[in-house]
Amino acid sequence: MYGYDTRVRMTEADQYQQMTLIGVLNQFQDCSIFHSEDRGVGMSFLESRKRMWVLSSWKIVINRFPKMAERIRVETWPYAFGKMTGSRNFRMLDGQGEVLAFADSYWVYMDTERARPCRLDADVSGAYEINPKLAMEYEEGHIALPERMREEEPFLVNRHQLDVNHHVNNGQYVLMAAEYLPEDFQIHQMRAEYRKSAKLNDQICPKVSTAGQIATVALDDPEGKPYAVIEFR
Repeated sequence: MYGYDTRVRMTEADQYQQMTLIGVLNQFQDCSIFHSEDRGVGMSFLESRKRMWVLSSWKIVINRFPKMAERIRVETWPYAFGKMTGSRNFRMLDGQGEVLAFADSYWVYMDTERARPCRLDADVSGAYEINPKLAMEYEEGHIALPERMREEEPFLVNRHQLDVNHHVNNGQYVLMAAEYLPEDFQIHQMRAEYRKSAKLNDQICPKVSTAGQIATVALDDPEGKPYAVIEFR
């Protein structure tokens, strides 16, 4: 298991002085990056082999959003590797060791030259210690899209939404989707599936459905094929 201690920054907090969902997501994402860097199989190492990890999907469950300046601990560990994939858990703890949030994630190992999945290198998977999977409800299958979804105004991808791979960052899709939530919607769970990568100046065409405690957002290309699908509960 890998982890670090930190505090909730003002830049991660909302108007109610609570960490935002994107703040939790970014802490989890950063923790996985730090883990790989400290194991010697980080981004520069993978770039030298024309390889990278691509997040395919994840599920984040929130028990409580920590307050601004609250001390927290962020942890992550892989629990399984496939021939071309990896599965990783996360959790965030408060100062008393209570679980604030936890997550499951599924990653695909990619050949960057061919832009397709490839066999996982043994020294990459071997750099990590496998730990038991977190006790949580795991999802099977894709997020179900409602039959009726309203179309929202299309928009273009901006530079600030790109990551180091020149694609829209995983968290940015969630930020885009969250803009369509009702004002009083309280997020307890988020699922995201990433189908293909949007790049600078690509057009994103949102489709939205809100039914009771479930809100679903599809961020599509102009042909109706999704870049990402996000479900909030």
